[in-house]
Amino acid sequence: MPDDTEFQDFDHARLRHHGDVDARPGMVDFAVNVQGSAPPEWLRERLAGRLEELGRYPGEADERAARAAVAARHGRSVDEVLLLAGVAEGFAMLPRLVSRLAAVIHPSFTEPELALREAGAPVARVVLEPPYSLDGVVVPEDADLVVVGNPTNPTSVLHSADSIRALRRPGRIVVVDEAFADAVPGESESLAGESHPNVLVFRSLTKTWALAGLRCGYALGAPEVLARLNHGRAHWPLGTLQLEAIAAVSEPAAVAQARRMAERIAADRATMIPRLRELGVEVHEPAAGPFLLIRVPDAELLRKRLADKGVAVRRGDTFPGLETGFLRVAVRSAGAVDRLVAAIRDVGL
Repeated sequence: MPDDTEFQDFDHARLRHHGDVDARPGMVDFAVNVQGSAPPEWLRERLAGRLEELGRYPGEADERAARAAVAARHGRSVDEVLLLAGVAEGFAMLPRLVSRLAAVIHPSFTEPELALREAGAPVARVVLEPPYSLDGVVVPEDADLVVVGNPTNPTSVLHSADSIRALRRPGRIVVVDEAFADAVPGESESLAGESHPNVLVFRSLTKTWALAGLRCGYALGAPEVLARLNHGRAHWPLGTLQLEAIAAVSEPAAVAQARRMAERIAADRATMIPRLRELGVEVHEPAAGPFLLIRVPDAELLRKRLADKGVAVRRGDTFPGLETGFLRVAVRSAGAVDRLVAAIRDVGL
């Protein structure tokens, strides 16, 4: 239900908190949703091949090539693609849309709300109750900007494309955070391949391809909306290696590899859920993302005890709409889950 909080104070530190601060070097990392510690070898080699060109500014040809690769990947026109230094940059651009009232659907990734609030934009929180579905959601009719995640971080809920299309209204832009859509087999329910004048889709490349340190992503939308986002942006917003990475992972062979990775993640998730439940952990389902929302009697105590055991999990109480008791854990392979299960057994719930 809507929580009209546009004139209330907000907790900056909670909205800015992200899982990377929970994971120290050397820990078994369930706090960050990046798959692996480095890009695959073929991608590293391709990036290394451009190192000798770093003495030159990135060229327009590289930008055009990357945009063309993204456009072809989604069946869009090139002018419907805006390259980003990570989806976080796209969220930081949202205030340029000059919204009269932005509705952010929670629980969800907090960066969009933070960016809007820091710019002084009025924000209404629309908090979903369990099972965190859009069915029956009530968004303020005067909201001219709506932000929703799909699949949603941290609930791992995959909303139907129809339910997101239903959020559209004349004069309203619907922003869909699809940062984890490529981790869903078949990218089902994605709107990335659809051209709508009032739908803006953000895509991240940092999670599946372990490029968090390079900051790569893009936006898909109507050219006039993308132009508003891009207005006032610094020259050379992306470097040569970022442009090369975006082009590389948008090619058909890479998309096919991502599809196989998504299927592996789904299999790992299906194996991981019953193992957690055997410990008495409450796991939210349905789950479609590369992470799980879990609930335990004392989440903060468990998080600290697991950290002492060298296992990092992501706190859940910084997500608006979640009570204390929630944690988010990344989907990992059986070996890593063995470590998590053993640590929970050692410290107890």
